Amino acid sequence: MKKSVTKVFASTMSVLLGVTALLPAMNVRAEGANTGSGPSEPKLHLEGDLLSDEVVSIIVEIEEEAMLQAKQKGRFQSERVLAEERARILSELESLGASADVNHEYDQLFSGFSIELSENEIGKLLMIDGVKSVFPNQEYEVTQAEQFSLESVTPEMFDSAPYIESFAAWDAGYTGDGVTVAVIDTGVDYTHPDLAHAFGENLGWDFVDNDADPQETTIEDVANPELVTNHGTHVAGTIAANGAIKGVAPDASLLAYRVLGPGGSGSTDNVIAAIERAVEDGADVMNLSLGATLNNPDYPTSIALDTAMAEGVVAVTANGNSGSQNWTVGSPGTSREAISVGATQLPYNVFSASIDTTSESTYPSAEVMGYPSESALLELNGETLELVYAGLGSTAELNEVDVEGKVALIQRGAYPFVEKAQNALNAGAVGVVLFNNVEGTQPEIPGMAVPTIMLSLADGEKLLADLEAGHNEVTFSVEFSHEVGETVADFSSRGPVMNNWMIKPDVVAPGVNIVSTVPNGMYASLQGTSMAAPHVAGAAALILEAHPEWSVEFVKAALMNTAEQLTDRTGTVYPHNTQGAGSIRVLQAIEAETLIIPGSHSFGIFDKTNGRQTRKQSFEIHNLTNTRKRHTVSFSGNNGVKVNNSNNLNIPAGKTSSFNFNVQVDASNLAAGYNEGTFTVSDGVKSYEVPTILFIQEPDFPLLNDVQFGLMDGLLVGLASVTTDVDQFSLRVRNAETGELLTETAVTQNVPRGEHFFVWDMLIDGQPLTPGQYQLNPTAALGDRVTELQGAVLTIGQ
Repeated sequence: MKKSVTKVFASTMSVLLGVTALLPAMNVRAEGANTGSGPSEPKLHLEGDLLSDEVVSIIVEIEEEAMLQAKQKGRFQSERVLAEERARILSELESLGASADVNHEYDQLFSGFSIELSENEIGKLLMIDGVKSVFPNQEYEVTQAEQFSLESVTPEMFDSAPYIESFAAWDAGYTGDGVTVAVIDTGVDYTHPDLAHAFGENLGWDFVDNDADPQETTIEDVANPELVTNHGTHVAGTIAANGAIKGVAPDASLLAYRVLGPGGSGSTDNVIAAIERAVEDGADVMNLSLGATLNNPDYPTSIALDTAMAEGVVAVTANGNSGSQNWTVGSPGTSREAISVGATQLPYNVFSASIDTTSESTYPSAEVMGYPSESALLELNGETLELVYAGLGSTAELNEVDVEGKVALIQRGAYPFVEKAQNALNAGAVGVVLFNNVEGTQPEIPGMAVPTIMLSLADGEKLLADLEAGHNEVTFSVEFSHEVGETVADFSSRGPVMNNWMIKPDVVAPGVNIVSTVPNGMYASLQGTSMAAPHVAGAAALILEAHPEWSVEFVKAALMNTAEQLTDRTGTVYPHNTQGAGSIRVLQAIEAETLIIPGSHSFGIFDKTNGRQTRKQSFEIHNLTNTRKRHTVSFSGNNGVKVNNSNNLNIPAGKTSSFNFNVQVDASNLAAGYNEGTFTVSDGVKSYEVPTILFIQEPDFPLLNDVQFGLMDGLLVGLASVTTDVDQFSLRVRNAETGELLTETAVTQNVPRGEHFFVWDMLIDGQPLTPGQYQLNPTAALGDRVTELQGAVLTIGQ
């Protein structure tokens, strides 16, 4: 969902150091260079003005290892030592004249605490021995859904569980019985008839209200209905519903941890606390259908999930909904060990469409963008309806015209496609014609609230001109064209992960138009990687029931090794950073006879400009059968990449063999950039594929990968994540409708990697903003590379 600037940040970014652009900044950020033995300099993962006394919420990581981190390395750690170390650091901070309010303390999976601290006191914190890193307390937000009764649900909405072989697993005797899954989300309506069976005396915990009742935010809790939540209940139903709807693992037990409050928003400090609590409460699997756009494998939530996996809890997380470009995966989807999940759309029918008016014009670019159901789309066929122009499709614009029973003509820009369609439905429209605001094509968007036909910019402007000339009726022709197989959703975030260059997602699963439970005994359809992740969490529960002795590595490998490779609508295989190992098939995972660990490989960066460069790597092949098996291994990839190995492995029954190989890269035969390959391991009966990637020279990652905005005292303040040292940062302000550049402000030279605060006085050429909508795009430049990140839309009313 596109961000809109309407209020000051809550909790995490409630005040964003609003004088950054007005006073000279003192950069205290250190990259942790280690000049000898002993701990490195503390890393400050945010950058701002040390002269400001504004309060910011931060997470502090300390040098002392957490209890479980130490345990996993064979070392001893005690809660007392950690508590004393945290107390010492906070005491020293107080002795330096700083005042900090402590929100959470962590000692199990992550070692440190979260506090509220004035920006001008962060430097004092960094002076204290034992402080390892300081992070911003990132904000999370999830989307809620319109709910409906079960009678309005069509049968095809229940296809996702059987498609991933859940029904087949049930027939084989596996329903998730005896496995506990933690849902870390907006809470869960544990009284829902389809979910009540899954909860015991311990419901979980509410970290928003700090009590033992992790119920969703209800209308009784808040005056504004828009703040009521249902996301966590929807996720829980996909995992373990057992009533009118059946989840993937209908007999699994659930624990609910409410970390996102009214409106579905929350912060990192609560998420970390919930991860720790879920491990302590004995969860076997945990699901996090939440995330930030920050692509960082070392962010606290990613670290916590890595530790949870090492402790034997299968951690499943959404990969993010930031779209079809590489590098869009966000934490905690960036976790090294957790199973990160992208979203797919199940096989669907494609329809062709055309439109006509009483003018002599034609509109050849007409195509179906999306629709709520096939029947709703086909109802338009042959219909002639009145056409009404509604600008950008905002609620205000649609309320200013009469679209009841009519078709709204809307231009792309300012708002998400799905929001425009929903606004049109709310205003009474029966359809939308949506035309582009730039040259090129628009994406298909499954699950639009009303049937929506898309046009090019030229055809849209032609139709608008015809409408203004009095041709105000449009006739639709819609007919079936062909079927498309399972495809990766356009909104599903792609990898790789920055800094370690890992492939993400690990797997994909259904995440489009998923019907599940929501509070008050109701049901709703939602889409996103948030909906895909619980399919995998439920699948993990089935696998653990079938193989309770399996490690988390085995569960992850089984899902990856047996996944089905997907192709796009043209039949082209998706890149590894789009689909990971592929779409999960749970019965095949349960019945796997060979496992390859890890399930994917990144060979990193090869930066030698001439000649060959070689690296050694390995993976393990596990023979799970009771007979000796001969395995063969082959590698396919681009010319210039060679893998040298012994490709025959005879592995005794129930044993493991290490497969060692050399990766040799000849840079002279490869263009700079991203290269992928695939290992194929065959046991004589079945073949398993292991995806790999490598980079030639510097990867083409974006210079910015996250931004947050807020308003304070007449200023617009922001926080942008800069992925590497850049020559310049700025904020480009554009006309939201036309894209015209109006001003470039908040210009800062030589900005280091990390979190960069900026401010704009909301003046253009010294004049206040006039009513309208302004697109706010943070921009970074490094040499010839420029990243302009589409940020938020600022609306100035009359």
